[in-house]
Amino acid sequence: MQITGTHIAYLHTCHRKLWLFANGIQMEHTSDIVAEGKLIAETTYLDRARKYTELAIDGIKIDFYDAKNKVVHEVKKSDKVEAAHIAQVKYYLSVLVRNGIDDLSAIIEYPKLKQRELLDWNDDFLVETANWEKQVLKITDSETCPPVLSGKICKSCSYYEFCYIDE
Repeated sequence: MQITGTHIAYLHTCHRKLWLFANGIQMEHTSDIVAEGKLIAETTYLDRARKYTELAIDGIKIDFYDAKNKVVHEVKKSDKVEAAHIAQVKYYLSVLVRNGIDDLSAIIEYPKLKQRELLDWNDDFLVETANWEKQVLKITDSETCPPVLSGKICKSCSYYEFCYIDE
Protein backbone atom coordinates (compact mmCIF):
# COMPACT_ATOMS: atom_id res chain seq x y z
CA MET A 1 0.00 0.00 0.00
CA GLN A 2 1.26 3.45 -0.85
CA ILE A 3 0.79 5.80 2.10
CA THR A 4 -0.64 9.21 1.30
CA GLY A 5 -1.05 12.45 3.20
CA THR A 6 -4.66 11.46 3.82
CA HIS A 7 -3.54 8.29 5.61
CA ILE A 8 -1.26 10.35 7.85
CA ALA A 9 -3.99 12.90 8.60
CA TYR A 10 -6.47 10.12 9.44
CA LEU A 11 -3.88 8.44 11.68
CA HIS A 12 -3.94 11.62 13.76
CA THR A 13 -7.71 11.99 13.60
CA CYS A 14 -9.35 8.58 13.91
CA HIS A 15 -7.92 5.08 13.50
CA ARG A 16 -11.33 3.75 12.43
CA LYS A 17 -11.54 6.35 9.65
CA LEU A 18 -8.00 5.41 8.58
CA TRP A 19 -8.84 1.70 8.45
CA LEU A 20 -12.09 2.25 6.54
CA PHE A 21 -10.44 4.60 4.03
CA ALA A 22 -7.49 2.26 3.45
CA ASN A 23 -9.80 -0.71 3.02
CA GLY A 24 -11.82 0.89 0.24
CA ILE A 25 -14.71 2.39 2.21
CA GLN A 26 -14.46 6.02 1.20
CA MET A 27 -17.20 8.45 2.15
CA GLU A 28 -15.58 11.78 1.30
CA HIS A 29 -17.51 12.04 -1.97
CA THR A 30 -20.79 12.21 -0.01
CA SER A 31 -19.66 14.83 2.49
CA ASP A 32 -20.79 18.46 2.39
CA ILE A 33 -17.83 19.30 4.66
CA VAL A 34 -15.35 17.83 2.17
CA ALA A 35 -17.12 19.68 -0.66
CA GLU A 36 -16.82 22.92 1.33
CA GLY A 37 -13.10 22.32 1.80
CA LYS A 38 -12.62 21.80 -1.94
CA LEU A 39 -14.57 24.97 -2.67
CA ILE A 40 -12.40 26.98 -0.28
CA ALA A 41 -9.25 25.53 -1.85
CA GLU A 42 -10.51 26.37 -5.35
CA THR A 43 -11.69 29.91 -4.56
CA THR A 44 -9.01 31.11 -2.17
CA TYR A 45 -5.64 32.42 -3.31
CA LEU A 46 -6.65 32.30 -6.98
CA ASP A 47 -3.32 33.70 -8.18
CA ARG A 48 -1.56 30.58 -6.88
CA ALA A 49 -2.57 28.43 -9.81
CA ARG A 50 -0.55 30.73 -12.04
CA LYS A 51 2.39 31.18 -9.66
CA TYR A 52 2.90 27.73 -8.15
CA THR A 53 2.64 24.19 -9.42
CA GLU A 54 0.73 21.15 -8.29
CA LEU A 55 3.14 18.39 -7.33
CA ALA A 56 2.38 14.68 -7.18
CA ILE A 57 5.14 12.35 -6.01
CA ASP A 58 5.26 9.01 -4.15
CA GLY A 59 1.54 8.97 -3.38
CA ILE A 60 1.23 12.55 -2.15
CA LYS A 61 -0.39 15.43 -3.97
CA ILE A 62 0.58 18.95 -3.01
CA ASP A 63 -1.82 21.54 -4.38
CA PHE A 64 0.56 24.49 -4.27
CA TYR A 65 4.33 24.10 -4.37
CA ASP A 66 6.60 27.10 -4.77
CA ALA A 67 9.59 25.41 -6.41
CA LYS A 68 11.67 28.59 -6.49
CA ASN A 69 11.52 29.08 -2.71
CA LYS A 70 10.89 25.40 -1.85
CA VAL A 71 7.70 26.12 0.07
CA VAL A 72 4.73 23.78 0.36
CA HIS A 73 1.43 25.66 0.69
CA GLU A 74 -1.52 23.81 2.20
CA VAL A 75 -4.97 25.41 2.55
CA LYS A 76 -7.36 24.07 5.21
CA LYS A 77 -11.03 24.90 5.59
CA SER A 78 -11.00 24.21 9.31
CA ASP A 79 -11.78 26.88 11.85
CA LYS A 80 -8.98 25.58 14.09
CA VAL A 81 -5.38 24.50 13.75
CA GLU A 82 -5.22 20.71 14.06
CA ALA A 83 -2.38 18.31 14.78
CA ALA A 84 -3.52 16.21 11.80
CA HIS A 85 -2.87 19.13 9.45
CA ILE A 86 0.63 19.64 10.79
CA ALA A 87 1.35 15.91 10.60
CA GLN A 88 0.15 15.76 7.00
CA VAL A 89 2.42 18.62 5.97
CA LYS A 90 5.39 17.12 7.86
CA TYR A 91 4.77 13.99 5.83
CA TYR A 92 4.74 15.99 2.58
CA LEU A 93 8.06 17.58 3.51
CA SER A 94 9.56 14.20 4.43
CA VAL A 95 8.53 12.67 1.11
CA LEU A 96 10.13 15.58 -0.73
CA VAL A 97 13.35 15.25 1.28
CA ARG A 98 13.46 11.50 0.57
CA ASN A 99 13.27 12.46 -3.10
CA GLY A 100 16.26 14.78 -2.90
CA ILE A 101 14.57 18.14 -2.34
CA ASP A 102 16.06 19.94 0.65
CA ASP A 103 15.88 23.31 2.46
CA LEU A 104 12.10 23.06 2.61
CA SER A 105 9.43 24.87 4.55
CA ALA A 106 5.66 24.92 4.56
CA ILE A 107 2.81 27.29 5.17
CA ILE A 108 -0.53 25.91 6.33
CA GLU A 109 -3.20 28.51 5.68
CA TYR A 110 -6.57 28.77 7.37
CA PRO A 111 -8.68 31.29 5.41
CA LYS A 112 -11.57 31.10 7.90
CA LEU A 113 -9.20 32.02 10.74
CA LYS A 114 -7.13 34.42 8.65
CA GLN A 115 -4.18 32.58 10.17
CA ARG A 116 -1.06 30.80 8.95
CA GLU A 117 1.11 28.13 10.52
CA LEU A 118 4.74 28.14 9.41
CA LEU A 119 6.70 24.92 9.43
CA ASP A 120 10.44 24.78 8.78
CA TRP A 121 12.14 21.51 7.91
CA ASN A 122 13.60 19.54 10.79
CA ASP A 123 15.58 16.32 10.30
CA ASP A 124 13.54 14.77 13.13
CA PHE A 125 10.56 14.73 10.72
CA LEU A 126 12.12 11.74 8.92
CA VAL A 127 12.11 9.60 12.05
CA GLU A 128 8.70 10.86 13.13
CA THR A 129 7.06 10.19 9.77
CA ALA A 130 8.71 6.77 9.42
CA ASN A 131 7.08 5.83 12.74
CA TRP A 132 3.74 7.12 11.46
CA GLU A 133 4.08 4.98 8.34
CA LYS A 134 4.58 1.91 10.55
CA GLN A 135 1.52 2.83 12.61
CA VAL A 136 -0.57 3.34 9.47
CA LEU A 137 0.42 -0.08 8.13
CA LYS A 138 -0.27 -1.76 11.47
CA ILE A 139 -3.78 -0.29 11.59
CA THR A 140 -4.64 -0.75 7.92
CA ASP A 141 -3.30 -4.31 7.73
CA SER A 142 -5.40 -5.38 10.73
CA GLU A 143 -8.18 -7.86 10.02
CA THR A 144 -10.59 -5.90 12.20
CA CYS A 145 -11.82 -2.35 12.04
CA PRO A 146 -11.01 -0.22 15.09
CA PRO A 147 -13.98 0.68 17.32
CA VAL A 148 -16.02 3.87 17.02
CA LEU A 149 -14.25 6.82 18.61
CA SER A 150 -17.39 8.54 19.96
CA GLY A 151 -15.74 11.94 20.08
CA LYS A 152 -17.06 15.41 19.38
CA ILE A 153 -15.20 15.32 16.06
CA CYS A 154 -17.43 12.45 14.89
CA LYS A 155 -20.45 14.65 14.09
CA SER A 156 -18.52 16.50 11.39
CA CYS A 157 -16.91 13.38 9.91
CA SER A 158 -17.81 12.08 6.45
CA TYR A 159 -18.06 8.58 8.01
CA TYR A 160 -20.54 9.63 10.72
CA GLU A 161 -23.59 7.91 9.24
CA PHE A 162 -21.55 4.80 8.48
CA CYS A 163 -20.26 4.53 12.06
CA TYR A 164 -23.53 5.39 13.79
CA ILE A 165 -26.02 3.70 11.49
CA ASP A 166 -27.58 1.66 14.34
CA GLU A 167 -28.09 4.62 16.65
